[in-house]
Amino acid sequence: MAGASIEATLEIWASSLRDVKARMRPLFGQERVAASANSFLDGLLGEERRKTGWMRAEAAGDPGPWRQQAILGRGRWDADDLRDIVRTYALETLVDADAVLVIDETGFLKQGKASCGVGRQYTGSAGKITNCQIGVFASYVSRHGHAFIDRALYLPKSWTDDPTRMAATAVPAETAFATKPALARVMIDRAIAAEVPFTWVAADSVYGVGALETALRRAGKGYVLGVTSQHAVVSWGKERLVAGTAGGVVQDLSPSDWTRLSAGEGTKGARLRDWAYLELADLDAADYDAARAGVWTRGLLIRRNIADGDLAFFSTWCPAGTLVQTLVRVEGHRWAIEDSFETAKNELGLDHNETRSWHGWHRHVSLVMLAFAMMATIRTRANAATPPKTPLRMTRTT
Repeated sequence: MAGASIEATLEIWASSLRDVKARMRPLFGQERVAASANSFLDGLLGEERRKTGWMRAEAAGDPGPWRQQAILGRGRWDADDLRDIVRTYALETLVDADAVLVIDETGFLKQGKASCGVGRQYTGSAGKITNCQIGVFASYVSRHGHAFIDRALYLPKSWTDDPTRMAATAVPAETAFATKPALARVMIDRAIAAEVPFTWVAADSVYGVGALETALRRAGKGYVLGVTSQHAVVSWGKERLVAGTAGGVVQDLSPSDWTRLSAGEGTKGARLRDWAYLELADLDAADYDAARAGVWTRGLLIRRNIADGDLAFFSTWCPAGTLVQTLVRVEGHRWAIEDSFETAKNELGLDHNETRSWHGWHRHVSLVMLAFAMMATIRTRANAATPPKTPLRMTRTT
């Protein structure tokens, strides 16, 4: 792959860092607060493995972590404004009409009971029920790269039913309990309202059924949403009759129903799996939005692991005639957000937030999102740059 030289990459890095700091500047009323925010960002992008307040302060040359902590706590600025800046900045490089908006969650392991939203709950990050916070994220994934563009802190009912606990962590008074699919829908609606160009939404089985599907159909967005093996499926108007649960339907498939396809390139090469796709019904888009036209297909996509036969199921919605290869590609884009979580935690301190408040969590996470979007932009720009060619000098021999 062609790419920029080391010198050019360093210049892209420096100019990108100046750019994002300039975009942040209007958020802060005082120059000294803006300078602290800049130092916070520098700390996230630094080489220190732990992005604690003391380590960021040491890297910034501060005698203690107080200025760093003030950015997340005492300072007056709106993390949602920074979220919008991140979204605009990321899209300038990553925008693509065929992009996929990927929804997923990650856990933040915590000690004690005081951190906003903390509780004993399941997180895939640990693979078990443990004491943690859960953040729901939206990642914009296109052929140019990927970056987070939205986030939400999930509050269990044990929090929203406890006004004293909510007040102690400065949760806005109007905040009520919302399921993870409800949080996802708010983020999708926000992306649509901001005119973010995307064609597809992909998510795992936590988000795959109910009101989210209807909302996406009304918005004219295709989707590949995970469902469980107990998900009910039924076909009509199709030559092949399908009825039962997703797990039951798969038992009736023949070897010819399966196709081996790659869901995209991973760290070890093509991510090959066996796939089956069943079209369930053709529906008119106008049934969901009178302003839309065209026939769309509701279907069931099934993934089978080559090594152990493990199955995964996905509810799909796409324009009629969409190829299974396209649906597989969309589902494969979910890998990008998993990669993003790993990178953001290991390199940018996504899970190193030391605050306990609602606004502290959103500020920390939004600053990490900005750092991640900057890295994505640098990577895309550096890969697109071609080093200048050295003229070939011909020497005459005698």
